Amino acid sequence: MAYRGTKYHGFQRQNNALTIQEVVEKALSRVLDTPTDIYGCSRTDAGVHANKFCFSFTTQRDIRCLNLIRGVNGHLPDDISILSCEEAQEDFHARFSCKAKEYAYLIHNSECKNPFAADLQYQYRRNMDIDLMKKAASHFVGTHDFKSFCSAHNEKQDTVRTIYNLDIEKRDDFVKVLVKGDGFLYNMVRIIVGTLLSVNEGKIDQAQIPEIMNASDRQFAGKTAQAHGLYLNRVFY
Repeated sequence: MAYRGTKYHGFQRQNNALTIQEVVEKALSRVLDTPTDIYGCSRTDAGVHANKFCFSFTTQRDIRCLNLIRGVNGHLPDDISILSCEEAQEDFHARFSCKAKEYAYLIHNSECKNPFAADLQYQYRRNMDIDLMKKAASHFVGTHDFKSFCSAHNEKQDTVRTIYNLDIEKRDDFVKVLVKGDGFLYNMVRIIVGTLLSVNEGKIDQAQIPEIMNASDRQFAGKTAQAHGLYLNRVFY
């Protein structure tokens, strides 16, 4: 599915806030005529969007995939859409079967606000030295301990992750940061982007990034970039 996360407190169901999971489960349960739980590929934060988010569920209902897509979309609000559906092996799990994920961070790089990008791109007014940011980005590629680049609320004990690629593209006033890895820690992509912006602003030297990694201390990395620029772009199985 794809969704605009602006109105939601992330994907995962919560007792005191509206989430993507809650809304999709209600729509799916109506179509299948039985309470149905879904399992998402990721726990996106409040305000974060998704271009291709995968979830899995089991059902005894005999229903064609096309009818399921049409039925569920008919009960969903305009900011959530089921894109495709297929049957999977019984041991498939959207989260635990995932081999890699790709996130996109979108930036509107201009002095003037874009009224059509509100809540969908991060507004950044400073000039961007893309070549410098690419040099900084190269330090993140590979297998590293990313403890310095995750929130203090991170629940994972193992903070070693592998980044396969980290690309930065600029076209006019539109900038896209694409990062693909075998897994991500809490706020990891947003902190990486914030660190790249800190490099752009001269607050961090790009050559210091390996040193920041080795410190295993969040305080040495850059700021946490705002949530509304982040998209779960693709998942790989």
